[in-house]
Amino acid sequence: MSAHPDSETNERSADPEFGPWLAQASILVVDDEPGIRNFLVKILGPRCKAIAEAADTKEASRRLDAQHFDVVVLDNVMPEKNGLDWLAEQRAIGFFSDVILMTAYADLDTAIGALRAGVVDFVIKPFRSNQLLNAVARCLDRIRLLRENHVLRHELESSSRHTFLQSRLIGASPAMERVRETIARVAPLSTPVLLTGESGTGKEVAARSLHSLSDRADKLFVPVNCGAIPADMIESELFGHLKGAFTGAGRAREGLFMYAESGTLFLDEIGELPYPLQSKLLRVLEDRRVRPVGSERELPFDARFIFATNADLKSRVEAGTFRSDLYFRINVMEINLPPLRERDDDVQELAALFMGEIAQQLGLPAVPIDDQVRASLARYEWPGNVRELRNLIERTVILGAFPENFDRAKHDGDKGGASLADVERRHILSMLRETNGNREEAARRLGISRKTIDRKCASWQV
Repeated sequence: MSAHPDSETNERSADPEFGPWLAQASILVVDDEPGIRNFLVKILGPRCKAIAEAADTKEASRRLDAQHFDVVVLDNVMPEKNGLDWLAEQRAIGFFSDVILMTAYADLDTAIGALRAGVVDFVIKPFRSNQLLNAVARCLDRIRLLRENHVLRHELESSSRHTFLQSRLIGASPAMERVRETIARVAPLSTPVLLTGESGTGKEVAARSLHSLSDRADKLFVPVNCGAIPADMIESELFGHLKGAFTGAGRAREGLFMYAESGTLFLDEIGELPYPLQSKLLRVLEDRRVRPVGSERELPFDARFIFATNADLKSRVEAGTFRSDLYFRINVMEINLPPLRERDDDVQELAALFMGEIAQQLGLPAVPIDDQVRASLARYEWPGNVRELRNLIERTVILGAFPENFDRAKHDGDKGGASLADVERRHILSMLRETNGNREEAARRLGISRKTIDRKCASWQV
């Protein structure tokens, strides 16, 4: 195995000829001829992050069990077992990386067999170095695009995603300064981080900040909402599966864990992870290996873990719905995101920022935030936190003015010294009346989850 210093990697990553991902790639070369292996190592070694060699399929299997490789460059004709037979066996037990086949026989039968075995690209012997490098670059581009598209599609399908989650941490309050200082200190480390705080306080913003300040920033950030994936699908979504592993599994697919390879995996609403999967997650954290559904192989895996919850995990541990060993494993470093009501004048800064951003996005004029509105923003307790504030500003831009009932709906509870719980109850019930009882729409407007509304209504016997 050979690897190269980060400074060299950064220089190579600027080379436009073979794409931006080659310098970050790990590659396995499988060929029984030492001369071919040396030639490939000489070509690829200076340009990639890490390269390994295998003289036969047995050694190649051991390499795959020990380490993740982005691309495998495979010879077909070898003494004990040919490359395509070996590849078909590996695909059947859980192997997802792209494979480039080296062959001197460019006939139709070989091509058909290669496609069936899961080969992604070919190089015909004898080949020039730039032919191989271009094939590797195509594989790396393909891998990146597939993973990015799947992650983006996964985010779009989650109703809890909002555009403001892409923003940076905003606010000059002492509470937010402490959060930023902690993030800056923790970001370069591989330590798991648990983000806590009420719904809408910006936990995903903090997670993205941790990723962008880490040495994994050039890899994927993969957000997973554990409460948004159906219980019968979540294991397959996270761990991946083989073809035929269950009804409807028409093809093998990597899971979101493997998509986060060398990057950051953000598990939001970790308290909603089904209890049977908690032990599997604990094993992944301890062993750094992932077993796809239906697979006999555990795949080597490396990613930074960030967790988030608005639930009291300690109470769930005491109630027996969350594993204590998993709780202690993920709670190495806790960062609490303060609620908006405890962030001094941050609400004014955020309101102005959202007003400008949303008006530009929608192509509509910004609505002035006058002194009366500023006073209302300052008085309100914001049970939905930053998410609720953004949703209010978006409705305001669309309507062209702050809602007429803004002060009354949000501050009736101030009269007579009503408690925060009373204000929250009146506000949620008012929004439910506005939406004719549509809890999904009410949750969207308030910037809180549907589960939160269901839980509140159950406690109020509504």
